[in-house]
Amino acid sequence: MKKVVIGMSGGVDSSVAAYLLKEQGYEVVGLFMRNWDTSINNDILGNPYLNNDICTQEQDYNDALKVCEELNIPLHRINFVKEYWDYVFTYFLDELKRGRTPNPDIMCNKYIKFDSFVKEAIKLGADYIATGHYAIIENGKLLRGIDNNKDQTYFLSQLSNKQLENVLFPVGNLEKHEVREIATKMHLNTAEKKDSTGICFIGERNFKEFLSNYLPHQPGKIVNIENNEILGVHVGLMYYTIGQRKGLEIGGSAEKIYVVGKNLKDNILYVANGEDNEYLFSDQALIEDVNWISKEHPLKCSAKFRYRQQDQAVELEYIDDKHIMVKYNRGKSVTPGQACVFYLGDECLGGGTIKEIYKDNTKLWYL
Repeated sequence: MKKVVIGMSGGVDSSVAAYLLKEQGYEVVGLFMRNWDTSINNDILGNPYLNNDICTQEQDYNDALKVCEELNIPLHRINFVKEYWDYVFTYFLDELKRGRTPNPDIMCNKYIKFDSFVKEAIKLGADYIATGHYAIIENGKLLRGIDNNKDQTYFLSQLSNKQLENVLFPVGNLEKHEVREIATKMHLNTAEKKDSTGICFIGERNFKEFLSNYLPHQPGKIVNIENNEILGVHVGLMYYTIGQRKGLEIGGSAEKIYVVGKNLKDNILYVANGEDNEYLFSDQALIEDVNWISKEHPLKCSAKFRYRQQDQAVELEYIDDKHIMVKYNRGKSVTPGQACVFYLGDECLGGGTIKEIYKDNTKLWYL
């Protein structure tokens, strides 16, 4: 009997994935990853976080434990707090300091879930590892999950072919409602548990309040880029992303105002009126740290510049092994620091990080 070590998050997706694996005849072992500890991380930082730690990890562990008891499979708990700090949270802070919008979930997959986790799974004698990701592996290719609204290949785009060997995604061929139906039918305690959103170490905290413990506020001007009018004061460029509307400290405006750029040198946040304002659009992006999962390196394909955005037709100009200039038609809110992920039909080819944005051959966003 082949042994599968599955990452148990305490959510419904990994719960049903574990059930399906057991039904398929595998010897299933659960492994819960503890990635955040407020007291330990404050010791590393040397700056105590005084508010109560309200991260839901302990509840998640208890939910995972109960599911494993219901399925009669063992659950191990492993501490990746230091690894998470070194490879995910440090990256997160560094990107924010640069004025960029990071994607820690992608780094967590690359360095924790499909690296540190795999090493521990091997110690437990795993023939395969599994997660509750909505994705499919077929003939060595990484394909989108059946459920378009839940497909998570975007977050797997920095993995290598090696990391995807001997990996199982049991819920990739299911719609989300089917996953919940299975959980309800099997009376799993996570059947109606709300999906987690945001970043685990932030949880339900106020983002600005949490982040201020690591990156002090740096107030500066909010300026309308169209007429150079000063509209207000921001608390720090790291709290804002291109295309953002909510959370701007601006009063009395009858129009919708969006973030369109940042000036790090002068600490200015640029905004403009209207969701279709031309300052929100670009037509080229320089992509760095490109990682290829597929052997296919096409000249034309589609790309996602953010997880929830629709695919966009793109043309690729290869600069070197790690840099590509991506050309497209009126891309909205394409943002430095975010991932650009390439697709050929349903196959996820790989991706990289957006470094620079251009419109009419002029660099944008003033980073």
